[in-house]
Amino acid sequence: MVKLNIDAPTFKTEAYHNGEFRTVSLDDYKGKFVVLFFYPADFTFVCPTELEDMANNYEELQKMNVEVLSVSTDTHFVHAAWHNESPMIGKINFPMLGDANHEISTAYDVLRDGQGVADRATIVIDPDQKIKAIEITDEPIGRNATELLRKLKALIFARSNPSLACPAKWEEGKDTLKPGLDLVGKL
Repeated sequence: MVKLNIDAPTFKTEAYHNGEFRTVSLDDYKGKFVVLFFYPADFTFVCPTELEDMANNYEELQKMNVEVLSVSTDTHFVHAAWHNESPMIGKINFPMLGDANHEISTAYDVLRDGQGVADRATIVIDPDQKIKAIEITDEPIGRNATELLRKLKALIFARSNPSLACPAKWEEGKDTLKPGLDLVGKL
């Protein structure tokens, strides 16, 4: 079972990236935050809106030393066809990982029972390859890259400031909390 603060399951698979097919491994991204962005299937409805939103925020994520890896149970060939066909998907500059054998989706506990597709799941892995955030939403609910950016900024801040915590709706530069006895019962 995938849980917070465990070692992220490793993988190696074929991907479509920047007009080419290439082999991608989680180990390629040691030292970076990684967002595994699972989605059910190519050539669908909610998925392209989410992936376009992520593509529109990819440059900012890259500046934060964050890599995005989108994952579906389609093949890298299908990813290439979709990328070349859809204006929304054509904006993607991050690797689109194929998981036709379901190994990655199974390892991260996001494969839908009996359906052969991944859930709509976002898994954040830190530079030490520990799982730091897990979000899974139901089929008709699209995700928001702006909220993911906020969470990643909080994770990066917390990693650099281990004695501090980020309260609800925390934004970069805003007040944080220093957990301790002096705060107990006073918030």
